[in-house]
Amino acid sequence: MKNRRERGNSIIEFSLMTPWLILLFIGAMDWGFYAYALIATEAAARVACLYTSSSVARASDSAGACKYAIGQLNGMPNVGTAGVTTCGGAPVTLTAAAVTGAASADGNDASQVTVTYVTPVFVPMVWSGSIMLPKQVTITRTIQMRVR
Repeated sequence: MKNRRERGNSIIEFSLMTPWLILLFIGAMDWGFYAYALIATEAAARVACLYTSSSVARASDSAGACKYAIGQLNGMPNVGTAGVTTCGGAPVTLTAAAVTGAASADGNDASQVTVTYVTPVFVPMVWSGSIMLPKQVTITRTIQMRVR
């Protein structure tokens, strides 16, 4: 008879744990998206700086570097699908500058590129006041390379 009285326990336990498991899964997806955005922004800054460090004339070419940065960030949902082609405002901002003398890391002529990416809200939550309330995250990466 013990089996008959405990027959509904597993469905009750499952129904009590399901919301917590769903929230845990959504949180893991959110963190994964933000990690991917961080890596993509780092790659965009590196590729853009590689372009600007190819010569002294390109060291502060923000428009040319923007094309490379957008190419790297093209897989992001608010860049590729939105048709972003410029780096003048949200979600992508890029600045390229020639750095000389003491401002560079080793004292030689260098190029410095800063890429800022604003993520979209990946999973919007309907409640407020929570610690896990997702929001837009601004990621900024700066790369400096010696001009060749």
